[in-house]
Amino acid sequence: MNRIVAGAAALNQTPLDWSGNLSRAAAAVASAREEGVGWLCLPELALTGYGCEDMFLSPGVGERALAALLDFAPQCGGLVVAVGLPLWFEGSVFNAVAVILDGEIAGFVAKQNLAGDGLHYEPRWFKAWPEGRVERVRVGGRDLPLGDLVFDIGGVRLGFEICEDAWVADRPGTRLARRGVDLIFNPSASHFAFGKQLVRERFVLEGSRAFACGYVYANLLGNEAGRVIYDGGTVIACGGEYVAEGRRFSFRDHIVTAATIDLHRTRLARASQVSHRPLLGEAAELTVVSTFSPAWRGPRTTPSSEGNHAADLKEEEFTRVIALGLFDYLRKSRSGGFVVSLSGGADSAAVSVLVKVMVDLATNELGDAAFREKLGHIRFEEQRPVMEQLLSCVYQSTKNSSETTRGAAETVARAIGASYQEWDVEALVAGYRAMVERGLGRELTWETDDITLQNIQARVRAPGVWMLTNIRRALLLATSNRSEAAVGYATMDGDTAGGLSPISGIDKAFLRQWLRWMETSGAAPDIAPIPGLRAVNVQAPTAELRPNEDKQTDESDLMPYPVLDAIEKHAIRDKKLPAEVWDIMAETHPEYDREILRAWVIKFFRLWSRNQWKRERYAPGFHVDDKNLDPKTWCRFPILSGGFHDELAELEAMEVEKER
Repeated sequence: MNRIVAGAAALNQTPLDWSGNLSRAAAAVASAREEGVGWLCLPELALTGYGCEDMFLSPGVGERALAALLDFAPQCGGLVVAVGLPLWFEGSVFNAVAVILDGEIAGFVAKQNLAGDGLHYEPRWFKAWPEGRVERVRVGGRDLPLGDLVFDIGGVRLGFEICEDAWVADRPGTRLARRGVDLIFNPSASHFAFGKQLVRERFVLEGSRAFACGYVYANLLGNEAGRVIYDGGTVIACGGEYVAEGRRFSFRDHIVTAATIDLHRTRLARASQVSHRPLLGEAAELTVVSTFSPAWRGPRTTPSSEGNHAADLKEEEFTRVIALGLFDYLRKSRSGGFVVSLSGGADSAAVSVLVKVMVDLATNELGDAAFREKLGHIRFEEQRPVMEQLLSCVYQSTKNSSETTRGAAETVARAIGASYQEWDVEALVAGYRAMVERGLGRELTWETDDITLQNIQARVRAPGVWMLTNIRRALLLATSNRSEAAVGYATMDGDTAGGLSPISGIDKAFLRQWLRWMETSGAAPDIAPIPGLRAVNVQAPTAELRPNEDKQTDESDLMPYPVLDAIEKHAIRDKKLPAEVWDIMAETHPEYDREILRAWVIKFFRLWSRNQWKRERYAPGFHVDDKNLDPKTWCRFPILSGGFHDELAELEAMEVEKER
């Protein structure tokens, strides 16, 4: 056999959705068969979902996973199919892939390198499989091989790198090449992060070249479990060249990408490699031999890279991934729509626009009928615009609100087609103020009670908007961003109120840049610009919680947002201490006086340490940056700490010495 048709599937799965996951995996197999695929790779842990967390440790989950596999295997007749699941063996759980040949399970390969950094906690649940080891496991009344296996299927040798296996220096593919594999499957659950697709493409391409083989990379798709979004992005390479790439950020349940692998070419390349050293004398039990051979049919679809054009533009990646994350969160939580407290500022405008883009992208890809079907739990009114039914925006004013922000809020809501209301909450603010003043026996003033008087305005807006959310059986979207989270510049139970915080992983400087991009550019043909955003973009960000004559702005309260974001990067991502951060900032930001930079660095560290409790309480957000501030997925920090007291004292003393 000189040519095979290989396929990679991207699947939108949900943790512990047994019937749904099985149905979607079977649908991908059916699509692959229709497209002429003979060798199909499904994603890592596809039968359970990757995000099962501690439920992977449940023996019952292991039993259900095996039952799902036994139901799934007969639906794979005529094909070679690889599918991921957790597998119990000798009292431990392994991250495994089942290999199915013509509807029969032939064996299992277990992951050798577990992901334990960033948002990954695989070593908490799984054990790593040792290289070169094979055991037997009883499944469905049969003893099947489990371990570091190669499958010789009709003379074609198939090996595996499972997600993290391909990201390590000593990747299993090096040994697989010495074992003479023709094809490597990589079933992955690789979450989205900005620019990450380019890294994946490089290791797939380089693996196919260095190992002289065909390389098939499959991935999950969509918002699987709430915080983490998968972008799909399947890749097939052969001998150092791309042969197919799958669509990213799709709203479909599955995407199958197919391509022809020329084995004659890869075998010639391997034989020609002077450095190739075949692994001779390998134990027979490390290879599963089968005479089965999928029938050759050329792929019916044309390999393409549709959807991957977004890989080089952060603004477009951000737009597409958040839109997909919102869509899946909406349908999987069975919420009746979204509600936003629209302030007329950048954050709430960005959140609202992202809902609009979600509707546009999903209907463009799926069509209106399929869009409504996927949101079948919502009873849409036929004659009303979808956006008006899915998004309610409310502008809530106090006496410190301006006509500028009110006009901006209305302009944005009308531009995106959302339902829009205006509420005056000044009487509620005055009522709380009077009640507390009576209790204290004194008047509250801006001179003595600044933060208190600011916070009550933000908090008093929450109950009403929560009422509207409950009435609509909807999901309240919080509007706090990453820069605010870093320094706690947000009112708990006020602007942080919500069940989902879609921009909490995005810094304010980028959000403002993105809003300008959405105002003037967008991305043809399916992300249209919204000129009405100019009403937001011309403003300086402000909370509007102090009297108008104070001319309050975010950056006057804090520091310039680009500076704040740079300090956060050095302090939190790179774990630099205050004096080190100050040195770096003085070198990289010479436009600012060193004394001013010192004050900003000190302010950042103090506010960061003081406000960890807020970050712990934020509504779930989307993971879009591998160095984020979410204590649930990356950035662990103590709620109570010394607050860098000694380090900041040293920094202040260091400056005093320089002044002398």
